[in-house]
Amino acid sequence: MECTVSWTGALGTRSGMGFVAETGSGHTLVMDGAPDAAKPENGGQNLAPRPMETLLAGAGGCTAYDVVLILKRGRHDVRGCSVKLEADRADVDPKVFTKINMHFTVTGKSVPATAVERAIAMSHDKYCSASVMLGKTAEITTSFEVLEA
Repeated sequence: MECTVSWTGALGTRSGMGFVAETGSGHTLVMDGAPDAAKPENGGQNLAPRPMETLLAGAGGCTAYDVVLILKRGRHDVRGCSVKLEADRADVDPKVFTKINMHFTVTGKSVPATAVERAIAMSHDKYCSASVMLGKTAEITTSFEVLEA
């Protein structure tokens, strides 16, 4: 796996904190920093997600992918899956994630709660590389609800 991240600055200038990531699979992702009122040249323009937000989103995508795949392989009629992630970060550098809660909402036809609980556990414990990696610094908790389609 590979990725190249390039500083773009602010709208083509060499100030600001905009970045473009080009992934090995041929996709691009834009990231930006938060504005800095005290030193505008060191801040971003709030035009894209922050890198740490992107990291959190990647973990959500990784685990949601697993949950859907596990449920489908179990022949469950899953129609939707979302995961809301809420994270706390350390107060000092490096400001790693210290707590992450993942709340899953799975929609489907007669999908048993036990199957959803098992799929989340399998993703969290075995398959989702992102959450396993983040679990080295953060306490990760999960919760879920199942909605009938």
